[in-house]
Amino acid sequence: MKFSLFLKTFVWILLALVSLMLGLSLYGLYDVLHPPRKIPPGTTLREENIPFQNVDLTTEDGIRLTAWYTLPKPALNSGEGKGAVILLAHGYGDNRPEWVYALLAKKGYGVLAWDARAHGESGGDISTLGYLEILDVKAALDFALTQPDVNHVGAWGGSMGGATMIRATAEFPQIEALIVDSSFASLDAEVDFLAPYPLLNPLAKLMMGIGLGVDLGQVSPAAVIGKISPRPVYIIHGMEDSVASPESAEVLFNAANEPKQLWLEEDAIHLGIHMENPPRYQRRVIRFFDEWLLNKK
Repeated sequence: MKFSLFLKTFVWILLALVSLMLGLSLYGLYDVLHPPRKIPPGTTLREENIPFQNVDLTTEDGIRLTAWYTLPKPALNSGEGKGAVILLAHGYGDNRPEWVYALLAKKGYGVLAWDARAHGESGGDISTLGYLEILDVKAALDFALTQPDVNHVGAWGGSMGGATMIRATAEFPQIEALIVDSSFASLDAEVDFLAPYPLLNPLAKLMMGIGLGVDLGQVSPAAVIGKISPRPVYIIHGMEDSVASPESAEVLFNAANEPKQLWLEEDAIHLGIHMENPPRYQRRVIRFFDEWLLNKK
């Protein structure tokens, strides 16, 4: 009798805990799929006197993306085949990265940056954490390639944008050079890093897979980064990153083929290396694109 009562109580407690965990997972999943919308102010671009135009992009699945576009300066168009545009993909919960935009535009590069689907001023109901965002990159690439005096396209991606750009560059050979800052190596490993809890982890993966409608293993930059070669990739990561595992950088670097570069900083946080020394970050980024897009040394 006592054992039966104990068993019933245990079962009810277990069901209550499972229900609580399921409820929390559903609530958390909704938040993940619907990131906060931050509207890019354009303040930095105006303060730096960088000319830009507002443009709309449309993805193959019908999502409208709001974007900024700056033409390459004449100095970069002075020779045949020299016009270069850099595509910028931001991270989860963020918007068009004005700081990267400004440093590239000031050096004469054309720049195209957009709010990813379900971010900023763009359309779309949910973020797919780098899965369908590859269609956002495709829309931006198609736009860039139709612009006058654009002969070369490079790309920069930060965090989720970096993961997206790796997958996009592996698929679209028109992207000739890639820099990724603070990217995760795979969505599956990212959940392991952010939710390393025995009970919560498998439930989080299950719910996220259902919510995204995709196997998390399909969102794996590390699985495809090797296909980018012989185009170059530059991997940047701070070792104090608490958002994307610092180990991701070495996983990506080891999976990539030559030419490849790796820049790690011991005390830098997520997307924080540029804050440690902005001129150094600018020099390295510009040197990379100059070498691989403009054949400058």
